[in-house]
Amino acid sequence: MSKPRIVQAGSPVLRAAAAPVARDQITSRDTRLLVKKMVETMRQAPGVGLAAPQIGVSLQVIVLEDDSTRMARLTKEQREERGRAPFPLTVVFNPELRVIGEEKATYFEGCLSVAGYMALVERNFAVEVTGLDEKGEPLRWEARGWPARILQHEVDHLRGMLYVDRMITRTLSCNDEMGARWLEAPVAEVKKVFGVES
Repeated sequence: MSKPRIVQAGSPVLRAAAAPVARDQITSRDTRLLVKKMVETMRQAPGVGLAAPQIGVSLQVIVLEDDSTRMARLTKEQREERGRAPFPLTVVFNPELRVIGEEKATYFEGCLSVAGYMALVERNFAVEVTGLDEKGEPLRWEARGWPARILQHEVDHLRGMLYVDRMITRTLSCNDEMGARWLEAPVAEVKKVFGVES
């Protein structure tokens, strides 16, 4: 089975603000099929999050999922440092984010719509998301660490933003180069090597 096509940077749909989804449309057949396609696309890629514009649909819906197999290569210390913990499949319509606290965290980020690259990105460490779930019911989630990062990344997609708009530009790197040399290094060391002032 071939992988579904993920829209790549350069497509206008990734730079437009997505439209909210009417509550009475969330449980419609078309919307259920959209969510199913998004989940399948995210899992096949593989990725930990996907926004509807990434498959060419300018609607405010995101899907997220992170399980233990996706973080198996990380040590316990690396998982703790990143605030990475498994969470089940989560679907959010019309998400709104609220920042919790002032703590920030900088880690590598990539994007299925900017294939082949990654860079360091500073994000808020904790956020609250509110919106509607796949049944059209109110949803509220306080997320910290990696789940908070994924939420911010995916909500950015709904606002027409990519991580490259927020990245520390000097750290933009090919995945092969970064994965082979720097991905497991402490962020402070990577910043020093790339000449980034803290």
